[in-house]
Amino acid sequence: MLSREILRRVREIEVRTGRQVADVLAGEYVSVFKGRGIEFDEVRPYIPGDDVRTLDWKVTARMGEPYVKRYVEERQLTLMLMADVSASQDFGSSTRSKRDAAAEFCALLAFSAIRNSDKVGLTLFHGDIEQYIPPRKGHKHALRVVREVLAHGEWSEAERPNDPAGTLWDRVRIRLEQLRQSRAAWRRPRTARESTQIARAMEFLLSVTSRKSICFVVSDFLDEGFERTLRMANRKHDVIAVLVTDHAERTLPDIGLVSLRDAESGRTRLYDTGSAEFRREVERSADERVRSLEYRLRASGIDFIHIDAAGSVVDPLVRFFRMRERRARR
Repeated sequence: MLSREILRRVREIEVRTGRQVADVLAGEYVSVFKGRGIEFDEVRPYIPGDDVRTLDWKVTARMGEPYVKRYVEERQLTLMLMADVSASQDFGSSTRSKRDAAAEFCALLAFSAIRNSDKVGLTLFHGDIEQYIPPRKGHKHALRVVREVLAHGEWSEAERPNDPAGTLWDRVRIRLEQLRQSRAAWRRPRTARESTQIARAMEFLLSVTSRKSICFVVSDFLDEGFERTLRMANRKHDVIAVLVTDHAERTLPDIGLVSLRDAESGRTRLYDTGSAEFRREVERSADERVRSLEYRLRASGIDFIHIDAAGSVVDPLVRFFRMRERRARR
């Protein structure tokens, strides 16, 4: 069973993000993410002031009085959340880890989508595909998305909730994908949990999603060689990269000699944090990594959001929405 702490955190995120969606993001999501076009709704009698270009001449001739065609926007969208659950996401120097921040960010998007009757799906990935939840509607489904991001690793197979809409087939597809990649597995001495394979996650997305989706990739992007696959996915879907970092990854305190372990590689090294030059180099490298990632992604036509695990996840999302809205007006 899930721990009381996980359930408490899910409830806390639901309450906090629900208020933020209602107060802050209510109109932003709708204004930025439009439907795929317009679709025919009905034919109705002509009313003075209607555009004559919408007249349905066949119905008008048959009925002996003018009728017009009425169209509505095809509003329903599919939102796919790709959440990194590798070991490095567990890091957090304050009260919230990078995974907690990712879960809250996913909750904001999921509840915004559900509020507008859009579908939400989830893929959890690390070095492999951990879990895939097909896109669906509903508040309970949005809560499950948040719970799975937070509680990765807490479920046993016997306790995992039943998914009547095709869990067996989803597992088969995931297993086939894993088998397809297994030929190169011997080259990677690390376990799947101890690595990040964004390219594999995007390949999986392309294999299971035929409909155009809005795809948020939420990760710390401690990986290499994924830009090409992201570009391929962006040609079919609307891909947005969400970088999650922690301020302690950038700024080290002056506490003398410390032993630091890489959560994903497992390597441990001794560092002298008492050296001002070393601390400056760590800060410079961290800043350069973020700048370089943003530049490479934007050059590939992929939008970029940067959130700090210790800060607000609402403000970066609002800035992103407003940037997209301004760009759409041009």
